[in-house]
Amino acid sequence: MRNTFINTLSSLAATHEDVFLLCGDLGYSVLEPFAQAFPDRFLNVGVAEQNMTQVAAGLAREGYNVFTYSIGNFPTLRCMEQIRYDVCYHEASVKVIAVGAGYAYGPQGVSHHTTEDIAMLRAIPNMTVCAPADPVEARAAAEFMVRHRGPGYVRINKAGEPTVHVTDTPLVLTPGEFIQVRPGRDTAVLVTGALLGNILKEVRDSDRDYAVYSVPFIGRYSRDALAALAEKFDTVITVEEHQLNGGFGSSVVEALSDLYSMGGIAHMPKVRRIGIDNRFIGVSGSQEYLRSQARLTLGALESQE
Repeated sequence: MRNTFINTLSSLAATHEDVFLLCGDLGYSVLEPFAQAFPDRFLNVGVAEQNMTQVAAGLAREGYNVFTYSIGNFPTLRCMEQIRYDVCYHEASVKVIAVGAGYAYGPQGVSHHTTEDIAMLRAIPNMTVCAPADPVEARAAAEFMVRHRGPGYVRINKAGEPTVHVTDTPLVLTPGEFIQVRPGRDTAVLVTGALLGNILKEVRDSDRDYAVYSVPFIGRYSRDALAALAEKFDTVITVEEHQLNGGFGSSVVEALSDLYSMGGIAHMPKVRRIGIDNRFIGVSGSQEYLRSQARLTLGALESQE
Protein backbone atom coordinates (compact mmCIF):
# COMPACT_ATOMS: atom_id res chain seq x y z
CA MET A 1 0.00 0.00 0.00
CA ARG A 2 2.78 2.48 0.88
CA ASN A 3 4.60 1.77 -2.42
CA THR A 4 1.41 2.31 -4.38
CA PHE A 5 0.76 5.61 -2.63
CA ILE A 6 4.28 6.96 -3.18
CA ASN A 7 4.48 5.71 -6.77
CA THR A 8 1.17 7.42 -7.52
CA LEU A 9 2.39 10.59 -5.85
CA SER A 10 5.55 10.48 -7.99
CA SER A 11 3.52 10.11 -11.17
CA LEU A 12 1.23 12.99 -10.22
CA ALA A 13 4.15 15.23 -9.26
CA ALA A 14 5.19 15.30 -12.92
CA THR A 15 2.09 17.32 -13.78
CA HIS A 16 1.46 18.95 -10.39
CA GLU A 17 4.51 21.09 -9.82
CA ASP A 18 3.32 22.18 -6.37
CA VAL A 19 3.78 18.69 -4.85
CA PHE A 20 6.64 18.65 -2.31
CA LEU A 21 7.67 15.61 -0.23
CA LEU A 22 9.38 15.68 3.19
CA CYS A 23 10.53 12.65 5.16
CA GLY A 24 11.93 12.03 8.63
CA ASP A 25 15.03 10.01 7.68
CA LEU A 26 13.26 6.87 6.54
CA GLY A 27 11.47 5.42 3.53
CA TYR A 28 14.58 3.91 2.01
CA SER A 29 13.74 1.72 -1.00
CA VAL A 30 10.35 3.51 -1.15
CA LEU A 31 11.01 7.23 -1.60
CA GLU A 32 14.04 7.11 -3.93
CA PRO A 33 12.02 7.29 -7.18
CA PHE A 34 10.43 10.57 -6.05
CA ALA A 35 13.72 11.99 -4.73
CA GLN A 36 15.56 11.15 -7.96
CA ALA A 37 12.83 12.52 -10.23
CA PHE A 38 12.22 15.71 -8.23
CA PRO A 39 15.34 16.54 -6.20
CA ASP A 40 14.26 20.16 -5.81
CA ARG A 41 10.94 19.05 -4.29
CA PHE A 42 12.21 16.46 -1.84
CA LEU A 43 13.86 16.99 1.53
CA ASN A 44 14.97 14.59 4.25
CA VAL A 45 14.72 16.69 7.40
CA GLY A 46 16.21 14.01 9.65
CA VAL A 47 14.77 12.54 12.83
CA ALA A 48 12.91 15.75 13.66
CA GLU A 49 9.23 15.25 12.93
CA GLN A 50 7.98 18.35 14.74
CA ASN A 51 10.40 20.48 12.75
CA MET A 52 9.34 18.62 9.60
CA THR A 53 5.73 19.69 10.17
CA GLN A 54 6.78 23.32 10.68
CA VAL A 55 8.90 23.23 7.51
CA ALA A 56 5.89 21.78 5.68
CA ALA A 57 3.67 24.61 6.92
CA GLY A 58 6.19 27.17 5.71
CA LEU A 59 6.43 25.55 2.28
CA ALA A 60 2.63 25.47 2.09
CA ARG A 61 2.55 29.22 2.78
CA GLU A 62 4.78 29.59 -0.30
CA GLY A 63 2.27 27.74 -2.46
CA TYR A 64 3.36 24.12 -2.25
CA ASN A 65 1.11 21.14 -1.56
CA VAL A 66 3.34 19.40 0.97
CA PHE A 67 3.40 15.73 1.96
CA THR A 68 5.18 14.65 5.15
CA TYR A 69 6.09 10.98 5.50
CA SER A 70 7.10 8.97 8.54
CA ILE A 71 6.20 5.91 10.62
CA GLY A 72 2.85 5.86 12.40
CA ASN A 73 3.06 7.79 15.65
CA PHE A 74 5.98 10.01 14.73
CA PRO A 75 4.38 12.46 12.24
CA THR A 76 1.10 12.40 14.20
CA LEU A 77 1.10 11.99 17.99
CA ARG A 78 4.57 13.54 18.31
CA CYS A 79 3.48 16.54 16.23
CA MET A 80 -0.01 17.32 17.49
CA GLU A 81 0.79 20.89 18.52
CA GLN A 82 2.40 21.68 15.17
CA ILE A 83 -0.44 20.03 13.26
CA ARG A 84 -3.05 21.95 15.24
CA TYR A 85 -1.49 25.42 15.19
CA ASP A 86 0.78 25.52 12.15
CA VAL A 87 -1.24 23.37 9.74
CA CYS A 88 -4.92 23.18 10.61
CA TYR A 89 -5.39 26.63 12.15
CA HIS A 90 -3.94 28.18 8.98
CA GLU A 91 -5.70 25.66 6.69
CA ALA A 92 -2.32 24.91 5.15
CA SER A 93 -2.05 22.38 2.35
CA VAL A 94 -0.02 19.88 4.33
CA LYS A 95 -0.77 16.17 4.00
CA VAL A 96 0.51 13.99 6.84
CA ILE A 97 1.29 10.48 5.60
CA ALA A 98 1.68 7.89 8.36
CA VAL A 99 2.89 4.48 7.23
CA GLY A 100 2.29 1.62 9.63
CA ALA A 101 -1.32 1.96 10.73
CA GLY A 102 -2.45 0.06 13.81
CA TYR A 103 -0.09 -2.84 14.50
CA ALA A 104 1.79 -2.79 11.18
CA TYR A 105 5.05 -2.23 13.06
CA GLY A 106 4.08 -4.70 15.77
CA PRO A 107 7.57 -6.15 16.39
CA GLN A 108 8.78 -2.69 17.50
CA GLY A 109 6.36 -2.55 20.44
CA VAL A 110 3.98 0.06 21.80
CA SER A 111 6.16 3.01 20.72
CA HIS A 112 5.36 2.03 17.11
CA HIS A 113 1.70 0.98 17.57
CA THR A 114 -0.42 3.60 15.84
CA THR A 115 -3.71 3.12 17.66
CA GLU A 116 -4.92 6.55 18.83
CA ASP A 117 -4.25 8.70 15.76
CA ILE A 118 -7.76 8.73 14.26
CA ALA A 119 -9.31 9.98 17.50
CA MET A 120 -6.74 12.74 17.87
CA LEU A 121 -6.63 13.98 14.30
CA ARG A 122 -10.33 13.83 13.50
CA ALA A 123 -10.97 16.16 16.45
CA ILE A 124 -8.93 18.99 14.91
CA PRO A 125 -10.90 21.47 12.76
CA ASN A 126 -10.11 21.53 9.01
CA MET A 127 -8.41 18.10 9.01
CA THR A 128 -9.53 15.51 6.43
CA VAL A 129 -8.77 11.99 7.68
CA CYS A 130 -8.35 9.10 5.22
CA ALA A 131 -7.56 5.43 5.90
CA PRO A 132 -7.40 3.48 2.62
CA ALA A 133 -8.05 -0.25 2.74
CA ASP A 134 -6.04 -1.66 -0.15
CA PRO A 135 -3.65 -0.57 -2.93
CA VAL A 136 -6.53 0.62 -5.12
CA GLU A 137 -7.80 2.91 -2.39
CA ALA A 138 -4.22 4.02 -1.64
CA ARG A 139 -3.83 5.13 -5.25
CA ALA A 140 -7.16 6.96 -5.11
CA ALA A 141 -6.18 8.57 -1.79
CA ALA A 142 -2.99 9.95 -3.34
CA GLU A 143 -4.98 11.34 -6.25
CA PHE A 144 -7.48 12.95 -3.88
CA MET A 145 -4.83 14.54 -1.65
CA VAL A 146 -2.98 16.00 -4.63
CA ARG A 147 -6.23 17.71 -5.68
CA HIS A 148 -7.30 18.67 -2.17
CA ARG A 149 -6.40 22.10 -0.84
CA GLY A 150 -6.03 22.17 2.93
CA PRO A 151 -4.86 19.82 5.68
CA GLY A 152 -5.06 16.07 5.21
CA TYR A 153 -4.07 12.87 6.96
CA VAL A 154 -3.55 9.52 5.23
CA ARG A 155 -3.16 6.43 7.42
CA ILE A 156 -1.71 3.60 5.37
CA ASN A 157 -0.68 0.07 6.20
CA LYS A 158 2.84 -1.13 5.55
CA ALA A 159 2.70 -3.70 2.73
CA GLY A 160 1.15 -6.93 1.51
CA GLU A 161 -2.54 -6.03 1.79
CA PRO A 162 -4.87 -7.97 -0.53
CA THR A 163 -6.51 -6.03 -3.34
CA VAL A 164 -10.23 -5.82 -2.59
CA HIS A 165 -11.44 -3.57 -5.39
CA VAL A 166 -11.12 -5.45 -8.67
CA THR A 167 -12.44 -3.22 -11.44
CA ASP A 168 -11.37 -1.72 -14.75
CA THR A 169 -12.87 1.62 -13.72
CA PRO A 170 -10.52 3.84 -11.73
CA LEU A 171 -11.73 4.35 -8.18
CA VAL A 172 -12.48 7.94 -7.20
CA LEU A 173 -12.79 8.62 -3.49
CA THR A 174 -15.39 11.05 -2.18
CA PRO A 175 -15.38 12.11 1.49
CA GLY A 176 -18.50 11.06 3.35
CA GLU A 177 -19.43 8.13 1.13
CA PHE A 178 -19.47 4.40 1.88
CA ILE A 179 -18.17 1.99 -0.77
CA GLN A 180 -20.08 -1.29 -0.93
CA VAL A 181 -17.79 -4.25 -1.57
CA ARG A 182 -20.29 -7.00 -0.78
CA PRO A 183 -24.10 -7.00 -0.79
CA GLY A 184 -26.08 -8.40 2.12
CA ARG A 185 -29.37 -8.14 4.00
CA ASP A 186 -28.91 -8.87 7.69
CA THR A 187 -26.29 -6.40 8.89
CA ALA A 188 -24.07 -3.65 7.48
CA VAL A 189 -20.38 -3.98 8.32
CA LEU A 190 -18.44 -0.73 7.92
CA VAL A 191 -14.66 -1.14 7.80
CA THR A 192 -11.99 1.53 7.64
CA GLY A 193 -8.40 0.75 6.76
CA ALA A 194 -6.47 -2.42 6.03
CA LEU A 195 -8.69 -4.78 8.04
CA LEU A 196 -11.15 -4.75 5.13
CA GLY A 197 -9.59 -7.77 3.43
CA ASN A 198 -9.67 -9.82 6.65
CA ILE A 199 -13.28 -8.95 7.41
CA LEU A 200 -14.43 -9.59 3.85
CA LYS A 201 -12.80 -13.04 3.89
CA GLU A 202 -14.38 -13.80 7.27
CA VAL A 203 -17.84 -12.95 5.93
CA ARG A 204 -17.35 -14.93 2.71
CA ASP A 205 -16.13 -17.98 4.61
CA SER A 206 -19.19 -18.02 6.85
CA ASP A 207 -22.95 -18.17 6.36
CA ARG A 208 -23.42 -14.53 7.36
CA ASP A 209 -25.56 -12.51 4.97
CA TYR A 210 -23.73 -9.30 5.81
CA ALA A 211 -23.23 -6.33 3.55
CA VAL A 212 -19.66 -5.02 3.74
CA TYR A 213 -18.67 -1.42 3.10
CA SER A 214 -15.30 0.27 2.96
CA VAL A 215 -15.16 3.71 4.58
CA PRO A 216 -11.88 5.37 3.58
CA PHE A 217 -12.79 8.82 4.92
CA ILE A 218 -13.58 9.21 8.61
CA GLY A 219 -16.15 11.83 9.57
CA ARG A 220 -18.29 14.34 7.64
CA TYR A 221 -20.51 11.51 6.44
CA SER A 222 -23.13 12.06 3.79
CA ARG A 223 -26.60 12.41 5.31
CA ASP A 224 -28.02 10.45 2.39
CA ALA A 225 -25.53 7.60 2.89
CA LEU A 226 -26.30 7.42 6.61
CA ALA A 227 -30.04 7.56 6.02
CA ALA A 228 -29.82 4.74 3.46
CA LEU A 229 -27.97 2.54 5.96
CA ALA A 230 -30.44 3.26 8.76
CA GLU A 231 -33.40 2.54 6.50
CA LYS A 232 -32.02 -0.77 5.23
CA PHE A 233 -30.26 -2.24 8.29
CA ASP A 234 -31.26 -2.62 11.92
CA THR A 235 -27.67 -3.41 12.93
CA VAL A 236 -24.44 -1.71 11.88
CA ILE A 237 -21.02 -3.09 12.85
CA THR A 238 -17.96 -0.86 12.66
CA VAL A 239 -14.44 -2.30 12.41
CA GLU A 240 -11.13 -0.50 12.92
CA GLU A 241 -7.54 -1.22 13.93
CA HIS A 242 -7.66 1.57 16.49
CA GLN A 243 -8.70 2.19 20.06
CA LEU A 244 -12.47 2.22 20.60
CA ASN A 245 -12.24 5.59 22.34
CA GLY A 246 -12.90 8.33 19.83
CA GLY A 247 -12.15 6.33 16.70
CA PHE A 248 -14.03 5.39 13.55
CA GLY A 249 -16.85 3.58 15.36
CA SER A 250 -17.36 6.55 17.64
CA SER A 251 -17.63 8.85 14.63
CA VAL A 252 -20.38 6.66 13.12
CA VAL A 253 -22.32 6.57 16.40
CA GLU A 254 -22.07 10.35 16.69
CA ALA A 255 -23.23 10.93 13.11
CA LEU A 256 -26.18 8.52 13.32
CA SER A 257 -27.25 9.87 16.72
CA ASP A 258 -27.15 13.46 15.49
CA LEU A 259 -29.12 12.55 12.37
CA TYR A 260 -31.71 10.69 14.44
CA SER A 261 -32.10 13.54 16.93
CA MET A 262 -32.70 15.97 14.06
CA GLY A 263 -35.38 13.75 12.51
CA GLY A 264 -33.25 12.73 9.56
CA ILE A 265 -33.87 9.02 10.16
CA ALA A 266 -36.94 7.29 11.58
CA HIS A 267 -35.04 4.94 13.88
CA MET A 268 -31.55 4.57 15.28
CA PRO A 269 -29.89 1.30 14.22
CA LYS A 270 -27.99 -0.71 16.79
CA VAL A 271 -24.28 0.02 16.35
CA ARG A 272 -21.72 -2.54 17.53
CA ARG A 273 -18.07 -1.53 17.48
CA ILE A 274 -15.04 -3.73 16.88
CA GLY A 275 -11.76 -2.11 17.85
CA ILE A 276 -8.95 -2.25 20.37
CA ASP A 277 -10.34 -2.40 23.88
CA ASN A 278 -8.76 0.86 25.09
CA ARG A 279 -5.63 -0.79 26.40
CA PHE A 280 -2.00 -1.14 25.47
CA ILE A 281 -0.88 -4.53 24.24
CA GLY A 282 2.60 -4.50 25.70
CA VAL A 283 4.08 -7.33 23.68
CA SER A 284 5.86 -7.48 20.35
CA GLY A 285 4.67 -9.59 17.48
CA SER A 286 3.46 -9.61 13.91
CA GLN A 287 0.51 -7.48 12.87
CA GLU A 288 -1.74 -10.51 12.56
CA TYR A 289 -0.69 -11.79 15.99
CA LEU A 290 -1.47 -8.45 17.64
CA ARG A 291 -4.76 -8.20 15.76
CA SER A 292 -5.68 -11.59 17.20
CA GLN A 293 -4.69 -10.42 20.69
CA ALA A 294 -6.97 -7.41 20.24
CA ARG A 295 -9.75 -9.70 18.88
CA LEU A 296 -10.36 -7.64 15.75
CA THR A 297 -12.76 -10.12 14.14
CA LEU A 298 -16.50 -10.50 13.68
CA GLY A 299 -16.27 -13.83 15.48
CA ALA A 300 -14.99 -12.15 18.64
CA LEU A 301 -18.01 -9.86 18.67
CA GLU A 302 -20.44 -12.71 18.17
CA SER A 303 -18.85 -14.66 21.04
CA GLN A 304 -20.08 -11.91 23.37
CA GLU A 305 -23.72 -12.55 22.48
